[in-house]
Amino acid sequence: MDTIEQMSNIFKKCIFCLSMGLAGTVAFGQQKQHQTATTAIGANLTRYVDPYIGTGFHGHVFLGANVPFGMVQLGPVNLSQGWDWCSGYHYSDSTIVGFSHTHLSGTGIGDLGDIALMPVTGNVRFSKGDPGRPESGFVSLFSHQEEKARPGYYSVRLKRYNIKAELTATERVGFHRYTFPKSDNAGIVIDLRQGIGWDRPVETYLEKINDTTLVGYRFSSGWANDQRIWFRMVFSKPIKNFVVSDSTAEKGGNSLKGPNVFGRVSFATRAGEVVQVKVALSPVSIGGAEANMNAELPGWNFDRTALAADAAWNKELSKALIHTNDPARTRTFYTALYHTMIAPSSFNDHNKDYLGTDKKVYKNVSFTNLTTFSLWDTYRAAHPLFTILQPEKVNDMISTMLAIYQQQGKLPVWHLMGNETNCMVGNPGVIVVADAVVKGFKGFNTDLAFEAMKYSAMLDERGLKYVKKYGYIPADSTVESVAMGLEYAIADWGISEAAKKLGRQNDYEYFNKRGNYYRNYFDKGAGFMRGRTSENGWRTPFNPFESIHGQNDYTEGNAWQYTWLVPQDPKGLIGLLGGEKSFTEKLDSLFVIQGNMGEHASPDISGLIGQYAHGNEPSHHISYLYNFVGQPWKTADKVRYILDHLYTDKFDGLCGNEDVGQMSAWYVLSALGFYQVNPTNGIYVIGSPVVNDASLNVGQGKTFRVLVKNNSAANKYIQRIELNGRGYSKSYIHYNDIVSGGTMTIEMGSKPSAWGTKPSDRPL
Repeated sequence: MDTIEQMSNIFKKCIFCLSMGLAGTVAFGQQKQHQTATTAIGANLTRYVDPYIGTGFHGHVFLGANVPFGMVQLGPVNLSQGWDWCSGYHYSDSTIVGFSHTHLSGTGIGDLGDIALMPVTGNVRFSKGDPGRPESGFVSLFSHQEEKARPGYYSVRLKRYNIKAELTATERVGFHRYTFPKSDNAGIVIDLRQGIGWDRPVETYLEKINDTTLVGYRFSSGWANDQRIWFRMVFSKPIKNFVVSDSTAEKGGNSLKGPNVFGRVSFATRAGEVVQVKVALSPVSIGGAEANMNAELPGWNFDRTALAADAAWNKELSKALIHTNDPARTRTFYTALYHTMIAPSSFNDHNKDYLGTDKKVYKNVSFTNLTTFSLWDTYRAAHPLFTILQPEKVNDMISTMLAIYQQQGKLPVWHLMGNETNCMVGNPGVIVVADAVVKGFKGFNTDLAFEAMKYSAMLDERGLKYVKKYGYIPADSTVESVAMGLEYAIADWGISEAAKKLGRQNDYEYFNKRGNYYRNYFDKGAGFMRGRTSENGWRTPFNPFESIHGQNDYTEGNAWQYTWLVPQDPKGLIGLLGGEKSFTEKLDSLFVIQGNMGEHASPDISGLIGQYAHGNEPSHHISYLYNFVGQPWKTADKVRYILDHLYTDKFDGLCGNEDVGQMSAWYVLSALGFYQVNPTNGIYVIGSPVVNDASLNVGQGKTFRVLVKNNSAANKYIQRIELNGRGYSKSYIHYNDIVSGGTMTIEMGSKPSAWGTKPSDRPL
């Protein structure tokens, strides 16, 4: 057992209980009183998190050390590159070329990988190298048997050098602990050239300040075209020798500026000698990085820092205390909850200064500025989950988005490191802001929020001029026109609801009309959403199965999947499809029909059940649509199948890209028993919970409890529900009922019941 584990066993429970606060302690006490499950959850929830889940197959998750929503994601980078290495690491690999301080988690595009450190012995070239030719660079092999990962901590032995590397972090500081063998020429390579995926350095700088301190910056271009990060690096052991290189040759002096700067610090080490390194980041300046280190990590106690990171994760995980019958289910749940809190990540200094989208420094602002908004993915489940478990963070997220609006002239689409990438389609930032307004959040300027939504929706870019002119986007004018148009309709409907909430009648009527423009993509003759070329014309030929990645009318999908993308108006979609009977028959068909999507289909279309694709986000609400036609038992069937078969506690346990928490948020909400189908009306549709008991800390000292009776694999159908002791027949629950606190008691059975079937009990 290592030192951290010993300290954890001694101190963790006390520290964590203090960090939870009274509300969390009460919730846990209530839960213990009613415990019936074989898996008993104590305060140490991080033991149920397995960071390896999703590092295999196409999960693309980050592996390494960080704290919830932290700027630093410190972890290993493999030599291999490609789509499955978007986070820098894939379970199939056995190479390491450094430990970088920034990573993405679960994206379909690679970026970041800033400021990599690689401990070495002997002379090595300033190159990542080839594992078959060690002399070609500093790459090392490793084994999973000599690797450990848990929230806030990572370790591995580098076989080539016999060096044990350990990593932990605070919010803005990465902390390295390297245990060296005896060597007269031990050292650490500082690699400012290395990036992940699309990332390429533009200008890098490294300077030795004294015999223990280096400073510098890394400016790069990739998915985000103008990324800037500054750092301060302090060593626990005095530097005996320091060299810099531009990757072609060593250079004289104590500093170097250029596109591909490397450095190396060297010293002699005894067998088993520990050398520690602290690396503070700043999006503002070297001085900001120094202040961040002084504020967050002035000392050198690695074990205490790792313990604090563990406590930070426990505090956040404790907001959902669950019991299940299955330890694997518990691991899957808490790992999913962990994955939802890797991003959005802080993008400011400890004093709240940050670099805006306009590249101006904003000082001492009133909110925590954030980055990494994968909004096309996360508006569907991650943000609705945040509104329940992270209300304070929601206010920071919306305040950040409004600042982005003021700086770039529109709400974010896919924002990364102070850059708009414009990745994916629609106006997903509008949807997230609208949901917060409709739910009554007050931690931001509501008038500015509405202005930002309306202005973003009235631009002429990205097909919007056609929406305003024709009510649809012509298929021959814009790639992925159907997906884009359907997404705009969702966002516009959200603006209309926000307008209604704020008493803006004219805006409500205008955007409500636009929210119904989804109808303009429906071809009644074909029975699908389809590319429209004119008022009476459709793109031909038409194959509802075909998907040509980046070149057809759908984004990472086909007509079978996109026909259901009307979460804002399922009742209207039922009418388009010919009524409840026809709607249900077609929905049944979705989950069984087989067809060839073509050789050019996106790899994101994964996790298939028939043509339902759980590995990609546009399908995520579909299994809950049965409740809208009074057949909640079919929702239960589909949701249980997905929970049981498309998520596991193994390294390949995600059926598609994690997408910065969205895949995991779907699991968390669905495991608890509900999911927000319409992303801006606060209605959570009830499915089939797989937990036996859950206590959710919903803020302001309130707890919402889900108590599930007679739950089992066979008993997946809801028989009856009580909400706060009174019979509850509706197949949905409102956000306000959840965050007001209380208890929802659900009784399960092995056969479908009449619960939720009446027209008056169906979702709004």
